[in-house]
Amino acid sequence: MTYDTVIETLRPLLAAEVRAELPGSAEPRDLEQAVWVRLLEHLDAQGPPRDPAAWLTATVRAEASRQRGTELRETSYVTEPAAEPDGSDPEHQALNRERAGALHAAVRRLPGRCPRLIGALLSPEDLTYREIAGELGISQGSLGPERSRCLGCLRRILVSEVAPAAGRGKG
Repeated sequence: MTYDTVIETLRPLLAAEVRAELPGSAEPRDLEQAVWVRLLEHLDAQGPPRDPAAWLTATVRAEASRQRGTELRETSYVTEPAAEPDGSDPEHQALNRERAGALHAAVRRLPGRCPRLIGALLSPEDLTYREIAGELGISQGSLGPERSRCLGCLRRILVSEVAPAAGRGKG
């Protein structure tokens, strides 16, 4: 049995299994994609499954269970209502300017070349990694780890400024 034959045989069965496992779900394509990835991994490691239908059913159930577990652990980061679409609300405009000012002030206090790196990432010019690496004189490969380190520093600065003073120590 060739790979193409296995895939064409399993395509309608996969769609049916996904519908059965995730009825009414908004993301059945994610589950289908995860199962196709598992099939490709299986084909590379062991060849076609002995019983493709049984393998598919078990894999769909396992991936659906994993996805449901992930969804339960995920939380949304949206905590405030979005500003008015036209941006004409003066209160939102003032708050956005204040937040941007606080962010840029915190960026200026970062160590080393972090202010330039984060400044380039925040640039309205929407620079590519290649352009940022060239501007900073570092390799493009080291940009990701450097960015992570700088964002961690920025996070610590912002958390220390925003953290509530009450509730610390003995009251």
